Amino acid sequence: MTPELVTLHVWRIPRTAVPRALARMATHPARLRRMPGVRFAKLLGTGTRTGFGPGDTDLTRWAALVVWDSPAAAAGFDASPVGRSWARLARAGVRLELRPLTSRGEWSGRRPFGEPSGGRVTGPVLALTRARLRARRAVTFWRAIPPVAAALHDAPGLLARFGVGEAPLGWQGTVSVWRDPADLVAFAYRHPEHRAAITRTPTEGWYAEELFARFAVGDVVGDRTVLGWAAPAGDPETARGNA
Repeated sequence: MTPELVTLHVWRIPRTAVPRALARMATHPARLRRMPGVRFAKLLGTGTRTGFGPGDTDLTRWAALVVWDSPAAAAGFDASPVGRSWARLARAGVRLELRPLTSRGEWSGRRPFGEPSGGRVTGPVLALTRARLRARRAVTFWRAIPPVAAALHDAPGLLARFGVGEAPLGWQGTVSVWRDPADLVAFAYRHPEHRAAITRTPTEGWYAEELFARFAVGDVVGDRTVLGWAAPAGDPETARGNA
């Protein structure tokens, strides 16, 4: 079943709070999954804007991706023990409200976003990639990433990007936000570096498990600089997606 709402919560914390964030990463995943109305949830570390490899961890930014039974259930996140705990720790935060458009692959053996059928979208879209690397193929994967990351840096229509991961090594992915679906498609299928990486994926056997999903971006609530947002804060066309 395709969920009506997925939320991505991202927090920026001071460096002095890193030990407390690490403690939360150890204890909060189970608490988050037990929250009423939660179908699927992951607490995630993040990477820098310049790369997604093992040396790019950003210990001052953390995230939670949550799939909900309903918008009413999602409305309770900020008042929940997990939500309040991260809000106390953070010096800034932002929440993105997402509607699944497409999804293929699995995450922890599940299809958390169902089988969405797409739909017309005229506003921003978010792309999520996630993979569990095969240990014996990790080095070749990390060597292949720098050209793609460099190309992404100057991609037309890119509003924000950062790496995400469930662990420092081997459980990694990316989040990127685009001005509209056409910009995302142009990079994904027409840019030579990215096309080369796509072509190598089945022959190299990098992934033990992988998932790729796209979402229509609804409300973006909070401080978008936490995402490295490239658009002016007052630009209404990039603050809300229109489905």
